Amino acid sequence: MIQSEGVTGLSPGAAVKDGVVTRSVCGNSGGNCYYYESYPIQVKACPGNYYVYELVKPTVCISAYCADVGSIITSSKGITPVTISAVHLSFDPCYNYTVLDNPWRATNNTNDLVRRCDRDLTWSGWYRLFINNMSAQIPDMCVVYYSCGTDIALRIRGGHPTVEDGVITRDVCGHWDDYNCYIRSYPIKIKACPGKYYVYELVSPSHCRSAYCAAVTNISSSTTAVTPQMSSAAVTNLISTTTTVTPETSSAVQNQTSRGCFQNLFEQIENITAHVLPLNTVTNILTVAFNTTEKILESSSSANPTQLASYGNSMLKVSEKLISTLVKPTDTSDRINFTLPAVEGQVFMVGPQVTLDKIPRLDTTNSSVDIDLIGIAKNNNETRSAAVAFMSYNMMENLLKPDLFNTSNDMVKTMMSTVISVTLPKTTNTKLTKPVNFTFRHIKEFDPSGSLFCVYWNISEWILDGCSVLETNSSYTVCSCDHLSTFALIMQTSRPPESDSQLDLLNLVCVIVGLVFFSLALLSFVLCQWSPGVNNVARINICISLLLAHLLFLLTQQFLSVIRPHQVLCAVISGLLHFLFLSGFVWMFIEAVLLFICVKNLSQISSKKREVLSTGFLCVIGYLVALVVVCVSVGLVPEGYGSEQCWIKMDKGFIWSFLGPVSIILASNMILFIKIVISLNLTLKNLNAEVSQMKQTKVMAFKTLAQFVVLGCPWILGFFTNSNKMLEILFLILNSQQGTFIFLIYCVLNNEVRQQYRKFFRCLCCVKQH
Repeated sequence: MIQSEGVTGLSPGAAVKDGVVTRSVCGNSGGNCYYYESYPIQVKACPGNYYVYELVKPTVCISAYCADVGSIITSSKGITPVTISAVHLSFDPCYNYTVLDNPWRATNNTNDLVRRCDRDLTWSGWYRLFINNMSAQIPDMCVVYYSCGTDIALRIRGGHPTVEDGVITRDVCGHWDDYNCYIRSYPIKIKACPGKYYVYELVSPSHCRSAYCAAVTNISSSTTAVTPQMSSAAVTNLISTTTTVTPETSSAVQNQTSRGCFQNLFEQIENITAHVLPLNTVTNILTVAFNTTEKILESSSSANPTQLASYGNSMLKVSEKLISTLVKPTDTSDRINFTLPAVEGQVFMVGPQVTLDKIPRLDTTNSSVDIDLIGIAKNNNETRSAAVAFMSYNMMENLLKPDLFNTSNDMVKTMMSTVISVTLPKTTNTKLTKPVNFTFRHIKEFDPSGSLFCVYWNISEWILDGCSVLETNSSYTVCSCDHLSTFALIMQTSRPPESDSQLDLLNLVCVIVGLVFFSLALLSFVLCQWSPGVNNVARINICISLLLAHLLFLLTQQFLSVIRPHQVLCAVISGLLHFLFLSGFVWMFIEAVLLFICVKNLSQISSKKREVLSTGFLCVIGYLVALVVVCVSVGLVPEGYGSEQCWIKMDKGFIWSFLGPVSIILASNMILFIKIVISLNLTLKNLNAEVSQMKQTKVMAFKTLAQFVVLGCPWILGFFTNSNKMLEILFLILNSQQGTFIFLIYCVLNNEVRQQYRKFFRCLCCVKQH
């Protein structure tokens, strides 16, 4: 039983002259008369010695208002109940209100140091909201907590009225604990006024640390019907009253934005009852919906795939509902296209008088669909019409994860395409006359060793039923399906072996040691005095190219997590690595040619070198060849740079822009090395057996054998290191130490250079002693 405190027994001071008063409502339980609290009601004492009440729906189920006979009736004369028709009072709240202009009530006022409470105020009558002299309204969308200068930001439920609706009552609630209406407050009255503003009869909230919010919004289009379902006019209100979820919200609020607020938005969209909507209305609502979805992703970094999939399902449902409102009757054919940052859509409609034999292919940036819509329309005997809606989502793979593909967990699953959705809205008979073909452009790097699967979304997972791959290459895949749904292309690859920490450490140490010896060799070549017959141009440039290449590669791998999100920077780095490594190999080839000339002309090394190959000509060859290869590669396949490791991408055969020239150079160097060994052997046989001459020739022979490493021949091992750890270690050590071998062969084992080292160290010691 619920009774009204202060109503059944008015104090002696309470009389007709008191007018309308507000009384709290409570109910008894367990001997406590105030155990249950309900919404307050308004009471008026009338001259005929009776009361009238403005009743509202109680907060507790299985409760009702009580009636007490005898409290105020002193005579035994009965009173005939009469229903009084509504009269138009002279008092109009649209012109009799109190201005409430508190800037702190704005929805974008978040995490204010001062927390206000509207229970501290005395409320009486009607109020019109302003923010800095701009007309405002109480939001009817979710507002996150710690907004509006308080803890619990109060908003209304059910939308605003039209002028024709007159005064209506709306529930008031606030967001808390991940629920968009967790805190319930007392209802308020609202009236839409002809001047395109609202007035509110505000009451003291039920909770402290709560306050009414105010949002500056153009309400001229806010014509929400009072019914729970949303009319087409309500759609405009939905768009114009989403200030609490726009990107203008501060970062602090973005972190607190709850998924309950977004769910509230999706529910309102699903309640749209309009059959046809203008294109700009649909695109505006889609923009709002996808903006909220982005916020879900931002605030759900720790969400599990099942939670994200539920949001994906909501987004698919909302999108398909909205795009269906673009379908309108046509006698022949009609087409509607739209492109948004998050989604592209096409709708094609055919009518009974269509003259097309087949509809054109429906294309978006990353996908297309071929469907026999004419045949489907002919199967609809009554209308002889049909429509197809095609949407391509640019971020749906972040919600509908490829890991939800129902296959072995031992495989790595990669989403190779955008997620697409194809439906037949407002079509009675949706049976397909022939399979539908989809063409997907690969959005991720294609792995030739991987397996591609055409899949469709089935509420909680990706499955294969009814879909197959017709044809594929490194760039595109064509799928065929015997039904319509939400589709995608997923690639499965074997899970790579776990990273070997010891091998990674060895790699790091070897590369650093190699960089040190590259630097020492460069200093020796530049600072030491060399005999006029020695040509070090190739060795110097080998050191420069490989020093820069190894250093850039090492830094890139160490800071990959920082570099990878910047795709342009990653592509530039991979292009530089391509150029530096390739120029290093070209200089290795030049060094092999010079060494071959040296051995062939052992008796006149310096003169032949100067005559045949000048330093300027060698520099042009050394860098121009690599530059041409890189420029041609960029021109032919500009998207070939910037893999996951910031290196050349493996798909489309683009890796051969590096492996091709390297293979040719390595093969040439091997041939030249064999010829050098043969020529040197013949030279040793023909030389006189003098000790000094023999020693010089043996040193030359040793240097020639050591050139096997300097000329890059061990790089050939890279073609055979798959799953062979010993070869991988050998490959790593030999090729990271090219600088070490150059320093040993041409600096440490050179008599003249050793003498200069001794002189340098003696001078250094003398300086320290003084």
